[in-house]
Amino acid sequence: MRGAYGGRGSGKTRSFAKMSAVKAYMWAAAGRSGQVLCGRQFMKTLADSSLEEIKQAIKEELWLAGHFDIGETYVRTKGLPGEVYYTFIGLDRNIDSVKSQARILLAWVDEAEPVTEEAWTKLIPTLREEDSELWVTWNPERKNSATHKRFRAANDSRYKVVELNWRDNPRFPAILERQRQRDMQQRPDQYGHIWEGDFVTAVEGAYFAQSLNEAKAGGRIGRVPPDPLMTLRAFVDIGGTGARADNFVIWIAQFIGKEIRVLDHYEAQGQDAATHVAWLREKGYDTKRCQIWLPHDGEKQDSVFDASYEGFFRQTGYKVTVIPNQGKGAAKMRVEAARRLFPAIWFNADTTEGGRDALGWYHEKKDDERGIGLGPEHDWSSHSADAFGLMCVAYEEPKAANNDWVFSARKVV
Repeated sequence: MRGAYGGRGSGKTRSFAKMSAVKAYMWAAAGRSGQVLCGRQFMKTLADSSLEEIKQAIKEELWLAGHFDIGETYVRTKGLPGEVYYTFIGLDRNIDSVKSQARILLAWVDEAEPVTEEAWTKLIPTLREEDSELWVTWNPERKNSATHKRFRAANDSRYKVVELNWRDNPRFPAILERQRQRDMQQRPDQYGHIWEGDFVTAVEGAYFAQSLNEAKAGGRIGRVPPDPLMTLRAFVDIGGTGARADNFVIWIAQFIGKEIRVLDHYEAQGQDAATHVAWLREKGYDTKRCQIWLPHDGEKQDSVFDASYEGFFRQTGYKVTVIPNQGKGAAKMRVEAARRLFPAIWFNADTTEGGRDALGWYHEKKDDERGIGLGPEHDWSSHSADAFGLMCVAYEEPKAANNDWVFSARKVV
């Protein structure tokens, strides 16, 4: 497997397109016949494929262009002992059809960041030729993407993966340099992802992108140890136990004076309540020091185990507070509460990274045709964001009580 990841302007796609044509020529010249399969996760038409990049890459090399028949919708070798042709496929719609593809000499997946584990699992076994190859190019977004886990995090000696960014492109054009400089000045929160191949920490319209940048710049993301004399508070967004259930999230925080110190983050999908309690106990968040704060639906029964989370946590010995239903617009209320309190929030860096990634992604859903906001987008990030917002809604001005502070739930109307 050969791969390259990185930001805009690196020339990854054009370079791999040209290399694929060189390999096709070499195979055909050696008398072999087969196909170069070019895939992308999303491809409704050929306009969404790598076809044009391949055409231009071949035309740039006069010695190579003479060995290819280039049509409006196809590319194939010509005048050689063998014949190699290109096929194009959208993995989201046609992944099952790839099983029937014959003589795949090379599979090149471009823009591979969103490719699912299911797609990789079905695509790779189709490379049955003795020396067939898999090439992958992508701009990283998330650490938990299937592409990152499989090809960068796996540390497999059979994989040759390199990082390529704009500075690695000897033909980096002046127009892209102007765009790069503009993004550096005007979009500093997105610059690293766009140009340097960094993971996405914020998306356009993200509610907390600026607040997270300010927290980082202000030194509020770092080593934040727990205060052994203060109450630990676990703020929860409820998931479920089915295979398609929403994720279950816990933020661990302490309210100390005017500060909210966020110590830990936990997220799981499809697990039962006992699993969540086991995590709390394993981390030392026991019933003597830790209290549970649930959203209003914590009183409802779980569809599989027919028991409410409130009842379960109480049975295991935890003190539980249920935040009243905020009514219509509750999600936006949590966003505004978090924005107001962000300047007083500190994060323990090592144990909250996954949660902060979610906060940086949590964003407004847009109607592109009308240009209006439709409220928070419900996606992978919303569960952590909701639990974080619950923490902020629950926060009140502290009242002195011996050596601790007393906080109570409040209903926001």
